[in-house]
Order: sequence, then C-alpha cells, then structure tokens
Amino acid sequence: MKAGARPRRGAPPKGEVSARERILATASELFYREGIRAIGVDTVVEQSGVSKTSLYRLFDSKDDLIAAFATEKDRSFWTWWDRTEKLHADDPRALLDALLSGIAKRIGHPAFRGCPFLNLVTEFPDANHPGRVIARANKEELRARLATIVAKLGVSAPDRTASQIALLINGAYVTGLIAEPADLGADLLDAAMKLLA
Repeated sequence: MKAGARPRRGAPPKGEVSARERILATASELFYREGIRAIGVDTVVEQSGVSKTSLYRLFDSKDDLIAAFATEKDRSFWTWWDRTEKLHADDPRALLDALLSGIAKRIGHPAFRGCPFLNLVTEFPDANHPGRVIARANKEELRARLATIVAKLGVSAPDRTASQIALLINGAYVTGLIAEPADLGADLLDAAMKLLA
C-alpha cells in the first residue's frame, strides 16, 4: 500500500478473491490435509495473507471457521450429487452406479484424506459442536437421498437398505485411507448391488 493511502473497504474489485474466501480456502485446505485441531488460527492467518483482526471480524471464533469449512464441504458434496442426479434423472440404477463410482473415484484421488465429515466427528466428540452438527446433517441427508433412490428401484425396505449402503460408503471412506483403493469402486458397487438383490 502506498504511503498515505487508505486501506480499501467494501467488496474487492471484480475477479479478486475476498478476505473471507481466502481465509476459508486456506482453512479448508489445511483442515482437510493436516486435521482441524492441528491447525491454529495463526497458521490460517499466516498462509491466507489476511490479518488476524480480519479473520475475527469475519468469523467469531475458530469454531465458527470450522462450521464454515463444514458448510462449504457440505455444499460442494451436494452440488456434485445434484449434477450427477440430473444426468441420470430417469434411471435410478444408473444414478446409484454413478454416485458410488464417483465416491470411489474421490477416494482414489492422491489428495484423499478421508471423508471430511467423518474426520470432523472424530476430532470433535461434543455432539453440539457446530461443525459436528453439520457433519451429522450431511450423513442424515445422505441416507435420506439414498432411500429415495432405492425406493424407486422397488426395494421393500428402502430406509434400511439406504442405511446399509451408507454404511458401505462410510466404510469405503475409511478403507481408502488404509488400503490401495484400486478395486474399491468395483467392490463398493458389487456390495451395494448385493443389498439390492
């Protein structure tokens, strides 16, 4: 900033990332890669290039930042799901295949560090932690959406089957951390189809 220049206020110029976006992007990357408890606010401030004052003006606390991180991960996941659903709107079997294959592909990505929601609930045992509340809602929504899909397939107990498929998905997220995920997609699809048989 030039000497005597006043700090810019208001929204950033078009195309420039806002302080909130920089903080959230930095926190999201660090929280996911290193773990939420391992990353302090000072690290987020340093790596985002935003002042600590700005961070606390935008987020009341680290818990508030964690909730924003969880909300963004939730939004991103459902955006992907909705896009996939639009591609297979008239074929629930193809939709389920595409969703499970997509989840297996995510698990196989080199930067995969586990399901962000499962990671969050592991780090924060308090059921009322704001991030954990969002994580729980994500998993409940997953089961509900799976139940809708399997009901369209004519399954007699769609809620139970959806819960079982959700267990398979969550198990795949964990397995992907400790084993080569090469056949994970095929195994996940095979197990889900056996539940539907």
